[in-house]
Amino acid sequence: MTAQDRMLGMDCAIPRRDFLNGVLLGSAGLAAGIGTPAFGLAHAEAAPAVAAYPPERTGMRGAHPGSFEAGHALRDGTLAPGAAQDQGEVYDLVIVGGGLSGLSAAHFYHKAMGSGQNVLILDNHDDFGGHAKRNEFTVNGKLIVCNGGTLNIESPGRYNTWARAVLDDLGIDLARYKAANAANRHLYADLGLASAFAFDRETFGKATGGKDAVVRLPRGRFYGFSPEVIDAAPIDEASRAALRRLTAKEQPDYLPGMSVEARKDWLARHSFRDFLIGKVGLTEQAYWFFQHFGCGSFCVGADATPALFAWVEGYPGFSGMGLGTVPDGLFADLPGGIHGRQKEGPEAVHFPDGNATIARALVARLIPEATAARTQEDFGTARIAYDTLDRPGNATRIRLSSTVVNVAHQGDPGRAEDVAVRYMHDGVLKQVRGRAVILASWNMMIPYLMPELPQAQKEALAYGVKGPLIYTSVALTNWRAFRNLGVSRFTSPTMFHHELGLTEAATLGGLTHASGPDEPVVAHLVRYCTKPGLPRRDQHRVARAELLATSFDTFEREIRGQMQRLLGPGGFDARRDIAAITVNRWPHGYAYTYNSLYDPVEWVYSETASRPCVVGRQPFGLVSIANSDAAASPHTDAAMLEAHRAVQEVIARKTYPFTPRRTS
Repeated sequence: MTAQDRMLGMDCAIPRRDFLNGVLLGSAGLAAGIGTPAFGLAHAEAAPAVAAYPPERTGMRGAHPGSFEAGHALRDGTLAPGAAQDQGEVYDLVIVGGGLSGLSAAHFYHKAMGSGQNVLILDNHDDFGGHAKRNEFTVNGKLIVCNGGTLNIESPGRYNTWARAVLDDLGIDLARYKAANAANRHLYADLGLASAFAFDRETFGKATGGKDAVVRLPRGRFYGFSPEVIDAAPIDEASRAALRRLTAKEQPDYLPGMSVEARKDWLARHSFRDFLIGKVGLTEQAYWFFQHFGCGSFCVGADATPALFAWVEGYPGFSGMGLGTVPDGLFADLPGGIHGRQKEGPEAVHFPDGNATIARALVARLIPEATAARTQEDFGTARIAYDTLDRPGNATRIRLSSTVVNVAHQGDPGRAEDVAVRYMHDGVLKQVRGRAVILASWNMMIPYLMPELPQAQKEALAYGVKGPLIYTSVALTNWRAFRNLGVSRFTSPTMFHHELGLTEAATLGGLTHASGPDEPVVAHLVRYCTKPGLPRRDQHRVARAELLATSFDTFEREIRGQMQRLLGPGGFDARRDIAAITVNRWPHGYAYTYNSLYDPVEWVYSETASRPCVVGRQPFGLVSIANSDAAASPHTDAAMLEAHRAVQEVIARKTYPFTPRRTS
């Protein structure tokens, strides 16, 4: 270990120290059997120990060791799902995937079918919720949490009927929550904290004397430009002038001689980078500020995101082109009409642990004995009794650490009475049967799970490539350095983590946010996994491979180093102030959304039967498909909408059993 590592605290005793790449060392960590000959894997990682409370597990989380190896072996042809140990269990409905779509499907099913129905949910992770994960820490006796994945309820006013129904059924009262957090909403601003750009020395060292430079945004601005920012940025005069032209109130028409319809069509077919550099005339240094535009929605940056989306999102450069006002909601005036929600509303609601609160509330509804929590406030500090999730006799059972590897009708799909579902658990291939099955897993895995599907449907399911990303939670003993610097959030496009900041100030029941900088808090870091220059789907594939090959030690070293560089001038000491680290690795993160640079324009801006998500989600025999991929949307409400559709298909088959089933 180098002196630099010791200075950063790589040798400190934090909870992560008992873990290797997120795996608890010792016999308990090997008990799950991942890496046994049944998998034929040479992977060094093993499954996490089952003794710890899942939300409290640190180290490598998200797609944690033990959650993906069987799936990769199936994909690679090194796992043959042959003879399985039949568990003697037959369910009215088996749901593959315990994320928000799968949990919502179980809720819709019980609500529609009443008592007497039994449901099994199988999930490959050691926790429920899918991407809606909760990271939980106790620092100096105080409970603090952060979202490990799904961030918030976006644009709740635009939620579809069935997603709103889920929130209502669970007693999620967003107005009450926002009222309880009125003071928190301005906590950082009231303390004088603002957002800032971080200019790293590797990129800007010639202008900064070999040092990192930080430029704060004016108070109340979380992103954007002002004369002060442009003047203070360590960029050359040509770049400064280009940014001043771009942000001037009066803008020229960068696409002269075109009709409004033709301009929008051009913007839909060219990237924001092409527009900024080729039409606006930005330099590469000026483009630095925009390179990660689109990452928050598509997991690719401005080089692979249509310029039209930048107009929708209100970025500068479009006011002189006569495009009109961006409509709120359904953009019928865009090429072909627009389907879905591309522009987010202003009223996003963020619980302290993101949408893990919704997942926990769904579990409480499905398995009441799992927790005494009932109101949304209860879930702030509630602990789930994981040993109750898979008890015999439960109307709903949730079986974790169970990777489904094969789904097959017992006989002709058009006449079969049940479906065999085979899954790996504790290194053993097991089998249950369902009178109906809903696949609430990833589309890209379904062709491997169900070889009997029609080829055209398998190709449609495989079309979308999910976008990888990393959310890291760092528990801190205090946040005095943020206060001293007057910064709550750094944007750092060319550092290892592209965003680094304090979690949104939020309180839920007994779970209270730090009221001052001497209290523990969680820092939230984001790394977007992009490979500029490649087509979007290729970027996802290459970045995913790189992400899976990156060790926890590398992540920790980069986390500590970047935090020390940015916060050190404010008195931060990585060795002293970091209490715990959780890296939420999501190699298969956001659902693939259609992109007019690479996909047919009509797929993006209208609902057509030819869209792969529509072709792929068609029911087959006794099997239906529900997940966010089925909507080609990463939003929570889309996952719930598809869950409702799939349940309706199941109910229709049960209600009209002699209706011919689709089997081709």
